[in-house]
Amino acid sequence: MRCSEIINILEELAPHRMACEWDNPGLLAGRKEKEVKKLLLCVDADDEAVALAVRQGADMIVSHHPLIFRSIKRVTDEDFIGRRLVEMIQSDLSYFAMHTNFDSAPGCMADLAAERIGICGGEPLEAMGEENGVLYGIGKTGSLETPVTGMELARRVKETFGLPFVTVYGEGLWEKELVVRAAVCPGSGGSTIQAALEKGAQALITGDIGHHAGIDAAAQGLMIIDAGHYGLEHIFMDYMEGYLRQRLGDQIQILKMPVHFPAAVV
Repeated sequence: MRCSEIINILEELAPHRMACEWDNPGLLAGRKEKEVKKLLLCVDADDEAVALAVRQGADMIVSHHPLIFRSIKRVTDEDFIGRRLVEMIQSDLSYFAMHTNFDSAPGCMADLAAERIGICGGEPLEAMGEENGVLYGIGKTGSLETPVTGMELARRVKETFGLPFVTVYGEGLWEKELVVRAAVCPGSGGSTIQAALEKGAQALITGDIGHHAGIDAAAQGLMIIDAGHYGLEHIFMDYMEGYLRQRLGDQIQILKMPVHFPAAVV
């Protein structure tokens, strides 16, 4: 298949118009009409992902986070972004990113994470629009299928997403009362704390929470379970593998980066 044909299939799932205005998803490097026989899925187009794609003879990389996020003035091997782009172009790799459009699209990142955690029904934390009568947007909030204590919920998140650790703010908030209503925002969700409070969530599962944001949320009765930016979003790879196999069958070979949590506690 041509890269352009695969892009059309990816856009059906998470259209570019569903991305946040500040984002930069889409075809970021390579040829749109490149013939694709082998494709690599990853969360980040880092050195390891690019090296694996080249080593395995892949024709296309599809990542969640865009390698090119802000404007760049030069593409050389003198910095890490330029080095990866040079390697892609020299190896005739086409590179496509699906970021906040995948985060917000119905049935994608927010819904997938909520389903794993056991959050039923609900609505986006930050609605961005409506598609065929369904609201879409950043994050998800709703009722837990099985209410649990706060720390039981934290352990559920850790085990369900295969994480080495999670960081909890407000660990003593929900020991006697159960968490009935929760919210999730995969990635960096500090900006959704106020929305979670306004929608009555008792706990917010997200990543990249700083000290002050965490203790301030807990002071307002919102438990924060910080699973790391990567921690919830690595589900992108498994989901996209299933989606592409369903749509493409055996027309292309699909590779995935191994799940590897990028932070460690020493």
